[in-house]
Amino acid sequence: MPSSSSESRCPFLDPTGSALHEEAARLRAQGPAVLVELPGGVRAWSVTRRAVIQALTTDPRVSRDHRRHWPGAADVPEGWVLGPVTFQDSFVNAYGAEHRRARGRIAPTFLPRRVESMRPLVQATADRLVAALGALAPGESVDLRTALSRPLTLTVICDLFGVPDGMRVALCDVIDQVLDSSLDEERALAAQRDLDQRLGALLAHKRAHPAADLTSDLLLSDRPGEQPLADPELTGTLFTMITGGFETAVNLITSAVLALLTHPEQLARVRAGTIGWADVVEETLRVEGPVMHVPMRYAIEDIDLGEGVVIGKGDPIVIGFAAAGRDPEAHPDRPDQFDPTRADKSHLAFGYGPHFCVGAPLARLEADIALTTLFGQLPELALARPGTAPPRLPTMIINGPAELAVVPRPGSSAG
Repeated sequence: MPSSSSESRCPFLDPTGSALHEEAARLRAQGPAVLVELPGGVRAWSVTRRAVIQALTTDPRVSRDHRRHWPGAADVPEGWVLGPVTFQDSFVNAYGAEHRRARGRIAPTFLPRRVESMRPLVQATADRLVAALGALAPGESVDLRTALSRPLTLTVICDLFGVPDGMRVALCDVIDQVLDSSLDEERALAAQRDLDQRLGALLAHKRAHPAADLTSDLLLSDRPGEQPLADPELTGTLFTMITGGFETAVNLITSAVLALLTHPEQLARVRAGTIGWADVVEETLRVEGPVMHVPMRYAIEDIDLGEGVVIGKGDPIVIGFAAAGRDPEAHPDRPDQFDPTRADKSHLAFGYGPHFCVGAPLARLEADIALTTLFGQLPELALARPGTAPPRLPTMIINGPAELAVVPRPGSSAG
């Protein structure tokens, strides 16, 4: 475990995610990295400054391979709530050449030109879901997350990976559970076991019924010199890709809708053509990055960050990607304010360096189509409870509203 002269007063990183941005701002002000306590008594260095994130995520002295580079992994309690992400056996937790090899199996599918070919599917799904919203009675409210954001992104990623219709909702429900860092160890362990069972059932189904999808490709890869993946790596890869493929986009879409409905002047600018939907998407990614704290990375050797902070060899590191977009050093002009007209909307919402999210083009496409379809077909869309902040997801990993009550067609019974 990391050591520090101040470790007896090590701040606790809130697993409920009740105030992610405020927490990140406090940590950012304390130094380039701050020793924090995670659930389960695990201590790690929290990094929330953009420049430091960029430096560490491109530094060959930093690894994501817990087997090779985290001696403290053996001390983690069974059922550790951050275990599914930290210990997943997939390319995201590989290092160096092994990471490049494993990532190469997946990355070509998400090249921009291939993602663009998915546009008709995404558009047809968005049209169907938004039409259902438009069919509600005037004044009737609905949760936008469950009625549009989630089923849209779930449909697209499950189609890509060939997840049968009957398995989809339950699989994505349990993914939501394992990302809930507020769970106690008993419930976290149950969720992990449920996830393993459901991913194993998916693999068994695809072995019996191969088709033109990414799961079948992983099982039946015939590229020269490429060895079949073992089951743990197969399930880890499926968890990584299905989770990244719908959790990121569902929160991006929901946060963008919330931002526009609480900033009607910005929505008016979009409608007037002063700014484009891409501006809205990028500004949402900056101010409400869908992924906050990503566990874990590990120092391969001592890393001196200056300001008296040294990350010791073997110490774990938690990167606060969503915090980078609000770093006042990077965005001195109102960093916490949603303003898609700003010239610099740069962010690290999809990561940085060798582990940059391969699904970024797909998430952007889904968000663009969801927003243009929703606001194009439902021009009177409004918040059901204006002035009331929606509840947040109970996790330190994912950042977004747990629900978003809207009224697609305002009427006399609204409210």
